[in-house]
Amino acid sequence: MAMIFCNTLYSSSSPSSLSPLTLTSTPTKQSRFPKNLKARAQFQSMEDHDDHLRRKFMEFPYVSPTRKQLMVDLMSTVENRLQSQLLPCNLPPDVRNFNNPNGSAEASLHIRSGQKSSPIDFVIGSWIHCKIPTGVSLNITSISAFLNSSTKAPNFVVELIQSSPESLVLILDLPHRKDLVLNPDYLKEYYQDTALDSHRQSLLKLPQVKPYVSPSLFVRSAFSPTASMLKIDAQEEDKLEEILRDHVSPAAKEVLEVWLERCAKEEEEKRVIGDEERMELERRDKSFRRKSIEEDLDLQFPRMFGDDVSSRVVHAIKEAFGVL
Repeated sequence: MAMIFCNTLYSSSSPSSLSPLTLTSTPTKQSRFPKNLKARAQFQSMEDHDDHLRRKFMEFPYVSPTRKQLMVDLMSTVENRLQSQLLPCNLPPDVRNFNNPNGSAEASLHIRSGQKSSPIDFVIGSWIHCKIPTGVSLNITSISAFLNSSTKAPNFVVELIQSSPESLVLILDLPHRKDLVLNPDYLKEYYQDTALDSHRQSLLKLPQVKPYVSPSLFVRSAFSPTASMLKIDAQEEDKLEEILRDHVSPAAKEVLEVWLERCAKEEEEKRVIGDEERMELERRDKSFRRKSIEEDLDLQFPRMFGDDVSSRVVHAIKEAFGVL
């Protein structure tokens, strides 16, 4: 899911989700439990449920142990380093984990919005498993982090797309949010000075790795010149695991570290954005997010999950993206 989203936990609970005691209008016997204890128990129950759904997402159940470890390491690093800036995920349970009616496709979604004072807009992680009619399985795992218009710094994305045990497609990048021709200082600060292209160059030295060219012109235009958009064809499962462990994993972690230190942690004085530039960033970000959904989810989700499930999930994602 090349998705590239959440308010406070349980902030909009409906009356139907409240306990029957809350809705009862006739007098009832005084509970022997103090109200604060009952509230604490309800909150603990919600926390336990949230923890269960997060663990379900972090299972990455349909991919190899090496790939799972990479995704867990990356997501844990993002959440641990940004913990004070992130709100809990409040997606409905049937959006956080869902499948299609016949059980041939399953997915998990984890989105956390940033605090109002934070430059983080939201962080999203997902995995999708789908059995294709040809007999193969499609497995996609992705993590993206989006900044808001208080900063012009790039976003972060890593995605692995696999439909064969011996090969996969890797997308690893800090997608730019400013025109690189009109803003050469932006190109220098975030891409040249950080040596981001070295990771792509190192991976391409492996004989099993070739450039990947997306059939989508939009996708190609959205990524930076240093993006690692690569096809890894190892021809053996063990060799693919070795490449993931020894080459892809270190590269992904180093690119994430650049983003955490140079983009997400950017000094506040460097984040001074004028009104006109802020409005332009907001227009560009919304256009990118809207087009990403149109190119990917609006087309593929109904085929994988059916109209009902797709409509529910895509609506929640659009709401998180701010493009409803």
